[in-house]
Amino acid sequence: MADRDDVGEIATMALVDRLAAARGDRPADLIFRGGRVVNVLTGEIETVDIAVHEGVIVGLGAGYEGAREVELSGRYVLPGFVDAHVHIESSLVTPPEFARAVLPHGTTTVVADPHEIANVHGIDGIRYMLDASEGLPLSVLIMASSCVPATPMSTAGAEIGVSEIEQLAHHPRVLGLAEVMNFPGVVQGQPEVLAKIAAFEGRPIDGHAPGVTGHALNAYVLAGPGSDHECTTPEEATEKLRRGLTVFLREATNAHNLMDLLPAVTPGNLGRVALCTDDRQPADLLDEGGIDAMVRALVASGLDPLHAIRMATLNPCVHFGLRDRGAIAPGRRADLVVTKDLETLPIEEVWAAGRCVARHGAAETWPQRRVPPPTPAMRVTPDEAAFHIPAKGDRVRVIGVVENQIVTRALEDEPMVRDGAVVADPERDLLKIAVLERHRGSGRVGLGLVKGIGLLAGAIAGTVAHDHHNLVVVGVDDRSMATAARAVADLGGGLGVARGGAVLATLPLRVGGLMSEATIEKVREELDDVVHAARTLGSGLHDPFMAMAFLALEVIPSLKITDQGLVDVDAFKRVTLFT
Repeated sequence: MADRDDVGEIATMALVDRLAAARGDRPADLIFRGGRVVNVLTGEIETVDIAVHEGVIVGLGAGYEGAREVELSGRYVLPGFVDAHVHIESSLVTPPEFARAVLPHGTTTVVADPHEIANVHGIDGIRYMLDASEGLPLSVLIMASSCVPATPMSTAGAEIGVSEIEQLAHHPRVLGLAEVMNFPGVVQGQPEVLAKIAAFEGRPIDGHAPGVTGHALNAYVLAGPGSDHECTTPEEATEKLRRGLTVFLREATNAHNLMDLLPAVTPGNLGRVALCTDDRQPADLLDEGGIDAMVRALVASGLDPLHAIRMATLNPCVHFGLRDRGAIAPGRRADLVVTKDLETLPIEEVWAAGRCVARHGAAETWPQRRVPPPTPAMRVTPDEAAFHIPAKGDRVRVIGVVENQIVTRALEDEPMVRDGAVVADPERDLLKIAVLERHRGSGRVGLGLVKGIGLLAGAIAGTVAHDHHNLVVVGVDDRSMATAARAVADLGGGLGVARGGAVLATLPLRVGGLMSEATIEKVREELDDVVHAARTLGSGLHDPFMAMAFLALEVIPSLKITDQGLVDVDAFKRVTLFT
């Protein structure tokens, strides 16, 4: 009790000090003078000074004095951007490097779901992400991963049940429950799914309900989820807004939904729309940015800049109950973005809690500590026999890639058969795909065919395979597939490209098979190499590895594959390769 009293006394003393600065009775730490403040609370622009003390905005107006002053000379000041839903692991780097990538683009807070590493290492993986993001200038707030594994139709490296969820609930940076992907379980009232939701009653619960409409949507919303980031059409987004969900517009590396969904945004529902990046890889983060790129795109499409900025700042904070940020007002964190133009949005300075953390596209330095990651698991020894598909009919199910989307089509086609076995047919862009279970050493392999990756020779492989993150391989021949898979396994996880017996390029990802501890610039360079190698083999996709990774996610329609085989997501059941 004494410790709690001490904390309360310190907080009271800090408040008294800030109140004195707010009244003007003592100098503030920092004054921003002559800036045009974007007020997302009222939808107007104020020319007003900002007083900051101990990292918090204490006042706006004339007459404040400060120990330090920053002259803005008419430049705009916006609240720091908030990414409403992101998987840091998809950046392929650990939280400190992710922070170094997104801070120069104006993102000062992210709401992260660490379910990628949780599917590999369970609760230890989530604790690693919490520890690795502690003390960063980027505020990393966590949603407790709700579906590990995503469904019983895949084999993850760990399971997170209600007891683990309840442990996480008490961490000060855990906001609520992350995306509840088992939407059939929610709708049908499965006890364990509902128990996880109940553990976070009264707190934010993120949804994940692609294509769910009508009575099923009513049931899903009734159960507790309050948001959705999986809409692909304006009609779907509108229905979910009408039923009470906050809709997160997404622009990821492999899921471009922002412009498709913009027609659903109206003056009446604007306050319940936020922005998220979900899964974004190094080149896109460094070259295009994240939330800032989305704001630019919205403004270029004709949306009022103040509306676009509100969707990137205040709206996600209102949704998650973050009353300490998201606007420029007394009592809010001094998370600020300085720019000279609201349309082209060049990010000139970024401040987090009253400290300048980035200038003109470069992050400032800060003391860093290394947090040891969990022990990696790679219990798989690929050989050519693993990819053999005996011919058992003349019609097969085929996963149809939809470029720039994570949904797929459920196709049927006639397989090419040679010596009694199904083989790839690159002339028809009909390739083999395999998912090898790597966590438990079961030797289980799911086999199928895919159309839309575009390889004319060789194979690509990776341990980034949402959400179970087994070893996924797409290729033209069994030898190339085995070579690529072995190369990735030998790395302890990562991405690889092979042709025949030759390895063409690799990217090591030894943290869970998902992330590298190298700099994001180094990872971007190596990712460029593997993508280039895949393109020399014929793939024309923007990022064939991310496209391949989402072919393994059995909660996104329509046809996917796991180590247990093909999954008809619309029917939510496993199906055979041969029809």
